[in-house]
Formats: sequence, C-alpha cells, structure tokens
Amino acid sequence: MSLAVKDLEASKQFYGNLGFSVFAGSKEHQYYILKNGSTLIGIFQGMFDGNILTFNPGWDQNANTLDSFDDVRDIQKQLKKNGTPLASEVDENSKGPGSFMVKDPDGNLILIDQHI
Repeated sequence: MSLAVKDLEASKQFYGNLGFSVFAGSKEHQYYILKNGSTLIGIFQGMFDGNILTFNPGWDQNANTLDSFDDVRDIQKQLKKNGTPLASEVDENSKGPGSFMVKDPDGNLILIDQHI
C-alpha cells in the first residue's frame, strides 16, 4: 500500500507507534517504506494525490530479487488481453524496470512497479 500523506514525519511517527519501522526511503526523498513483520506500507509526501495499492514483481517482502517472477510487460499484456483498461502503460519493447497502472471498479489506483 502506498499512502499519500500530508506530513511525512508525523505519519512516520504514527505508524512507528503501530510497530512499523523504516525499511527504506528518507525525509530528503519525501518517502519512507515502513515494515512491520511481513507487512510493508509506503508513505509519500507530495508524490501523488491518492492512495495506491502497489505490487512489485521481482521482489519479495524484503526487496530481495526473486529467481522467478512474471515480468511487468507480461502482466500488462495479459490484462490487455482480458480487456482490462490501463491508466498508464509500460513500453512493451523495453526491458528491466518498468511500471503501469490500472484502476479497480471503484477508481482505486493499482501500481505494478518492477524495479529490476
């Protein structure tokens, strides 16, 4: 889950009180990835307007590279084949990192964001 927050440090403290600790990110970059057990949430200030459900193909919950995963371009092709409208697309001729977004029936954004 990627949450749009108004005050990064206040949100970091709030989620810290719920048992989350900083896993990645920084105040300077205006985001933190927070972790509690196997649960990850991202808090982002000024990067986007609403909350986004985020999936990272190629990574496990510790941001370790997986030996096997579905490439973001293959996932996008399958969704297009199934008639799912895309809010943004990754260049299907590219390789490596890439991302695309879809909206669920209620307008919630889902980001498929591959970093490798």
